[in-house]
Amino acid sequence: MIKDKINLQIPKNWKWEKLDDALDFVIGGDWGKDENFDDPNYGAAYCIRGSEIKNWEEEKGKTASLRKIKLSNIEKRKLVEGDILVEISGGGPEQPVGRTVMIDKTVLSYKPDIPKICTNFLRLIRPKDYVDSKFLNLFLKLFYYSGEIVNYQGGSNNLRNLKFPDFIKINFPLPPKPTQQAIVSKIEELFSELDKGIENLHTAQQQLKTYRQSVLKWAFEGKLTNENVKEGELPKGWKWVTIDHLLSHPKKGMATGPFGTMLKKSEHQKSGIPVLGIENIGEGVFQMPNKIFVTDEKAFELKNFRVKENDIIISRSGTVGEICLLPKSMENSIISTNLIRVSLNLEIINPKYFVYLFQGGKVRQQVFDLCKGSSRAFLNQTILNSLDFPYCSIKEQNNIIQEIESRFSVADKMEESITQSLQQAEALRQSILKKAFEGELITLPH
Repeated sequence: MIKDKINLQIPKNWKWEKLDDALDFVIGGDWGKDENFDDPNYGAAYCIRGSEIKNWEEEKGKTASLRKIKLSNIEKRKLVEGDILVEISGGGPEQPVGRTVMIDKTVLSYKPDIPKICTNFLRLIRPKDYVDSKFLNLFLKLFYYSGEIVNYQGGSNNLRNLKFPDFIKINFPLPPKPTQQAIVSKIEELFSELDKGIENLHTAQQQLKTYRQSVLKWAFEGKLTNENVKEGELPKGWKWVTIDHLLSHPKKGMATGPFGTMLKKSEHQKSGIPVLGIENIGEGVFQMPNKIFVTDEKAFELKNFRVKENDIIISRSGTVGEICLLPKSMENSIISTNLIRVSLNLEIINPKYFVYLFQGGKVRQQVFDLCKGSSRAFLNQTILNSLDFPYCSIKEQNNIIQEIESRFSVADKMEESITQSLQQAEALRQSILKKAFEGELITLPH
């Protein structure tokens, strides 16, 4: 059963107001025509879409699409300060529809001569005078983040729709307008402090990423295991080698996945022999689950593209050069056309050392430099063959791996602590909103 209230206890001098009753104006959006459309009955307008919501606080709709809209529709839908936009279509498996944003002076001051409207994936609601727009928008955010919004969803997982006629029948707590404004002021004060803390946490996350890259750079310059290494030079006993010196077999040590024509979509199975793709690589670590499988017969036909334990897979497209080591459980899987398989000579190189080489330092930079230049970055065996790798004895490789992992372990613990703090910050934000709409944030008049 759809709930009207989200478990709030409101003060005696407040009331529950139906959203529909508190609105002065409600209208759907318009997408109109291409900006080059030429018709005297159409004018230019910026159309705010669902995609603008994600970075709303930073961009305030500046990424809205310029379209040509019928002049009569612009007149009806032109956004004014205090309007609230409700997302009525979009969302996805991890993101329900129903997010809201409020139109303020900042939104309207961007290219002020061009009117702003919303698209037909959003709905414009304009509160009546006795309702403070910020107050209502903050309540709708609490309603969304509380999870109650899912009771007003329709459609599929990939494209959800808001049951808007039901949604505008929800009740919200309504104190007198001066109290609404005092509550908004207090929420904004607390959120400002919270946002500063969150910004510091994000800065710390970025610093950890920079630190990891520094560790990898030092590692493959020999600075983690050698003292007094001169800048720009390799330590004594190290040398630059190409990949063919490191392969298990000069001709068969590297293979690119089969062309798409060799593996038709009609041959994809729900179970059988796994076909590995870019989605199986995640920041140096193999990722499950698998999406595509083929029959034993097809796998035998593609036996030249099979992998074994300690083989390495590298992404050819998308984010090129992403890399990971294959676990034993993936033996005899097939690589897709988006991957290159590398089999190393384990007597002279530790596969973990090779994986780390691709994640930072000069090797990673070489990959970026050689793959760019076209409209679509792409890695192939020719580029891999041209790379220079800093090589040292396997004993020193093992020491380097130990030094890297020791430092990364500390960074991982810090990252985990930051992630927990960010989650706590979001929980605190919701707690602040809940207290606000129960009248606990400010001293209320008797």
